[in-house]
Amino acid sequence: MTAPPGHLTPVTPPPPPPRRRSRPIIRFTAAALLTLLVAVAAVPDLLGLDRLSPFAQLVPFRPWILVAVLGLLVLLLVVLWFRRGAWPFVAGVLAVLLAGTAMVLPRTIADPLPTAGAPLTVLAFNTYEGSADPAQLAELIAATRPDVVSLSESGQAYRSRIAPLVEPLGYRLHTSTPPGRDDVAGVTAVVSEELGDVQVQYGAEAPFPYVVVTGGGLGPLRFVAFHSVAPVPGSVPQWLTDLARLEQWCGGPEPVVVAGDFNATLDHSALRSSMAGCRDAAAQRGAGLVPTWGPTPRTRAIGPQIDHVIATEGIAPETFSVHDIAGSDHRAVVTRLRLPG
Repeated sequence: MTAPPGHLTPVTPPPPPPRRRSRPIIRFTAAALLTLLVAVAAVPDLLGLDRLSPFAQLVPFRPWILVAVLGLLVLLLVVLWFRRGAWPFVAGVLAVLLAGTAMVLPRTIADPLPTAGAPLTVLAFNTYEGSADPAQLAELIAATRPDVVSLSESGQAYRSRIAPLVEPLGYRLHTSTPPGRDDVAGVTAVVSEELGDVQVQYGAEAPFPYVVVTGGGLGPLRFVAFHSVAPVPGSVPQWLTDLARLEQWCGGPEPVVVAGDFNATLDHSALRSSMAGCRDAAAQRGAGLVPTWGPTPRTRAIGPQIDHVIATEGIAPETFSVHDIAGSDHRAVVTRLRLPG
């Protein structure tokens, strides 16, 4: 039937286009990719990547990386205020931040102080290829009176410089490398004469031969002056092998204290797994994020903690401190332990 003249036929508007299901898929995929990218940077050890370059070199700086992740989260929260669809991005980055924080925060919380046990003071220091000021090191030894000292990158040349300063204080020196070899390869154990007649062995199978001190006043305790190679590109396999040596001490039946430059932080899964059975003195005293290395004095204040004193269960630290010594890119660490029994 034809509409009468002058009558307008109503026009039905077309139905709205169906909502595209691809948009949520794209959004969630992008959020997952961003989360994965942030996780690779902040928690590569949870993904099994921190034993490879460049993640082995990146993970020691996790505390600062987490600060950057926090900044990204704040930015995403601002975006979320205007666009509610951004919540998957916020949730993913927040999950990574919480995971990383849960791995770092416990190192800032001190354990209860030990209430008993014989004291053993330990000093560990990397002399930076024998360049550290021997007079300042001797002053620190005189002030803190350690029972045992682990000096990394200290061969016969550096020993000849430090020995006249500490032997009159009542110490004997044992160096793992022969004369003529560069200081960088050597490890020297400085042992108080008050420990009596101790026995000394050298681990010559390592690139940096370690020193093992037993007997005398140490009783059943084994002290190891240790130095690992650095995980620079090309040396990561050897670095992993060096850290794996900790298993023979931390997993053994005797009480053990290992001190030196580990070239690893507790963020490295290789260190955590190799030192199973031992605990880190700095972390036990809530100082597990205190820097001990940096190429310059300014960067040393924000660098990683790669110098450690670790000990088997039952040995607890009473104090922990770090000290700057001219000529080295490392800080010296000093801890007073309490030995059970």
